[in-house]
Amino acid sequence: MVNRSRLSYTGLLAKLIIAQLLAASPATPQQSQAPTASSQGQSEAEEGSPAGRGVEATPQSGTSNDRLFYTLPNFLTVQNTNLPPLTTGQKFKVVARGSFDYVEYPWYAVLAGISQAENSERGYGQGGTGYGKRYGAAFADGTIENFMTGAILPSLLREDPRYYQLGTGTLWHRTFYAVSRIFVTRTDSEHEQFNYSEIVGSALSAGISTYSYHPRADRNLANTASVWGSMVGYDSLTIVVKEFWPDIHRKLSHKGQKEALGP
Repeated sequence: MVNRSRLSYTGLLAKLIIAQLLAASPATPQQSQAPTASSQGQSEAEEGSPAGRGVEATPQSGTSNDRLFYTLPNFLTVQNTNLPPLTTGQKFKVVARGSFDYVEYPWYAVLAGISQAENSERGYGQGGTGYGKRYGAAFADGTIENFMTGAILPSLLREDPRYYQLGTGTLWHRTFYAVSRIFVTRTDSEHEQFNYSEIVGSALSAGISTYSYHPRADRNLANTASVWGSMVGYDSLTIVVKEFWPDIHRKLSHKGQKEALGP
């Protein structure tokens, strides 16, 4: 039996590395310019406001345009405020937008390379053919889970797939809150209930992927359960990063401003 679970945690590290590399490139002009007095004042005002503590949603979509580390899609993370429920179309649209974002392609390429180097899922073989199969499987795994947990089940069960940042409190309190959102979610009517979309959706995703296009040697209940656990674990780590991203963003912004101003 080949265990695919470890690739998810390795993938999180790979994704963060890719984000850092892309964020470090001169893609954003404002990072190379010294901030003006007006922009400094605006930045300070934003930090003192609720928007400065979280990710502000656009009124039209009810989702954000934010990116973790300026690169990774973070479109379903918003401030802890009341927002109108997402329609079914909006849920599918935002999930598709994140699933096929430009950063996903190099990420899955790295995941496939790691799998190839470890000879994970040997049924795929080696060489270009084996790498192509691993790349396609990794992309399909992530996309199926994204749609299952963020669009399909939330639409059927009328659950809200967005993560509402807490933004205040102690480190442990915010961490506990973030992890608890894996098991507790909001409904479209703003009530709280068990997060069926995440727990059941990731289980369905693991079963669909394992028993359809992964090698026959891996098609067993134990491996499916392992993949399911890795999905929930990966999502738990990611949601903690989402909670503290505004704090990280402020520190990175301050550092960038100081470097631009010089000694």
